[in-house]
Amino acid sequence: MTGVLKRRNILLIAVGVVLVDQLSKAVASQLLSAGTIDPLIPGLLSLQLVHNTGAAFSLFTGFTNLLGVLSLAVSVGVTVWICRHRVVPIWQALALAFLLGGTLGNGIDRWRLGHVVDFLALIPIDFPIFNGADVAINLALLCFALDLWFNRRSADRDAANRDAAERE
Repeated sequence: MTGVLKRRNILLIAVGVVLVDQLSKAVASQLLSAGTIDPLIPGLLSLQLVHNTGAAFSLFTGFTNLLGVLSLAVSVGVTVWICRHRVVPIWQALALAFLLGGTLGNGIDRWRLGHVVDFLALIPIDFPIFNGADVAINLALLCFALDLWFNRRSADRDAANRDAAERE
């Protein structure tokens, strides 16, 4: 996949991630009771409301203020980076949009509620309960990896073409 995304589109995707994340958390908070497990996709995914004061895998539990400041710092840093570039390669752009949206989504929870609302639980494996912002952050990692992969392949191809041209 090749192409670029403009700054405006990257920011719009990030806003979309935040809106979906916050809406899904609001719905989960209204419909779910803490401690109950409701199947969503039997055998794969269930709904279970948890208020997490930590980060991924419940690391830094109880450090909500520090994690809130970290969320703010990452959000500002990513936003500044996006604003300094008019266009960005597609995978990098998607990674930045997902990272910004996910970081803001969980940051809003930390600043507003003092915890992050998690509600998605994988059934077949013992995995921490998560939310849409967490999914977006993981998609950001995948997109960064794809960006590195495609850039590496492109660089290898360019180097091979240079080598071939020098041998002629």
